[in-house]
Amino acid sequence: MIIKPVRSLLLAGLSLSVLAACATTEVATDPVVVDAPPVVEATVEPVVETAVAPILTFDEARVAAIETAMGDYIRDGRLYGVHTRLAQKGEVVSDYYAGLRGLEQGLPIEDDTIYRIYSMSKPITGVAMMMLYEDGKFELDDPVSKFVPEFEQLKVLGGVDENGDAILVDLERQPTMRELMSHTSGFGYGLGGADPVNSAFRDLKVLESPDLQTFIDQTATIPLLFQPGEAWFYSVGMDIQGHIIEKLTGQKFGEYLQTRLFGPLGMVDTGFFVPEEDYDRLSEVYGFDPETGAMVPVPYPNVQFRQETVNFESGGGGMVSTMDDYGRFAQMLVNQGELEGARILKPETIELMRTNVLRDGQNLSSLGVNAGDVYAGLGMGLTFGTIEDPESVPSKTPQGSYFWGGAASTWFWIDPVNELYFIGMVQVFDRNNPKGPLELREASSAAIYGDPTAE
Repeated sequence: MIIKPVRSLLLAGLSLSVLAACATTEVATDPVVVDAPPVVEATVEPVVETAVAPILTFDEARVAAIETAMGDYIRDGRLYGVHTRLAQKGEVVSDYYAGLRGLEQGLPIEDDTIYRIYSMSKPITGVAMMMLYEDGKFELDDPVSKFVPEFEQLKVLGGVDENGDAILVDLERQPTMRELMSHTSGFGYGLGGADPVNSAFRDLKVLESPDLQTFIDQTATIPLLFQPGEAWFYSVGMDIQGHIIEKLTGQKFGEYLQTRLFGPLGMVDTGFFVPEEDYDRLSEVYGFDPETGAMVPVPYPNVQFRQETVNFESGGGGMVSTMDDYGRFAQMLVNQGELEGARILKPETIELMRTNVLRDGQNLSSLGVNAGDVYAGLGMGLTFGTIEDPESVPSKTPQGSYFWGGAASTWFWIDPVNELYFIGMVQVFDRNNPKGPLELREASSAAIYGDPTAE
């Protein structure tokens, strides 16, 4: 039975724009370590430091350890369905799926099951944006307002007065494209936070806009949280990029993705909604009832991903995909921008995207603006999180790796040293989990990089 308090379970880890109206004063960011920084202004592009990582080979024992770790989530009743894939040097080492894609229908997870990838849309948007960078359509130090003139008169939140009203100050300079792509531009999101900026995103229902232009017009009325480059805050930057792509190409965002990215990569099931003829392949999505702790279906139309329930094409959190499709995207990244003869990006562009742009003393954090749980070992590139100090990160993913995740607990990373990717697909919002956080990234990376014979 679905009860009304289920609404609050959607608040943690949501990068999903259409669920942002459910947010409260508790900040919700994308799952940074189960699963996103001011920018260093530079005259030369940063260079990726040499990564230090174990050189792995995958024998039967290590593969068994990985699959056992994932299967334990089903056996222990912590998940109802999971699909993980590990590939190294272009070969699939482990393709493991177990459980159900829906408790109500009782249908099993299959290799073509469709998943809501939410913020794992962000790296796709970033790659699409950087294709235009290679085409000479923009520079990373260009002001965002060059392409979005609606942002020319933005103000900045300078504090609040004794009545709780916003005190606004002028911009010292316009946010840049580099900052937009690394959550250091100052834009809010509305997924949480009691401040006037994030409250305005919720009050105006910005993330429920019917189209990208309306989204831009509404965002332009809301001040920035801080002066560009001063801090990191998980933001609407990737959705703004979708609008910029439309302005630079004259195409709808989804059309551009199809012609320039999905088509060339053979990603046949990735998009902003699930066609009716494929809808039976879409996994159901669950959360935990905050009163009973029971796993229950999420009841809102926003999670249906039918064409009629989708608002604007959200590059920040609006896509669905399959394991095969996202695997092809990930393998392209492992291959430094190429897959089966289709060159998407140059190797140097991939390296640029996975280069940390955080200044010293700036960190990713659960509450944004370096507040809450601070993850000192993580950095931020252009739409990718980066592993800078593995000893300070709960997961075992090695230095030089880059990653992201999604609101319904999907996760992935790329390990360039070992030429591998790992992807995990589940459909559970993990807030109010009575058994504690799922910690899927931690468990999978420990199995991959740890000693498979250790007790």
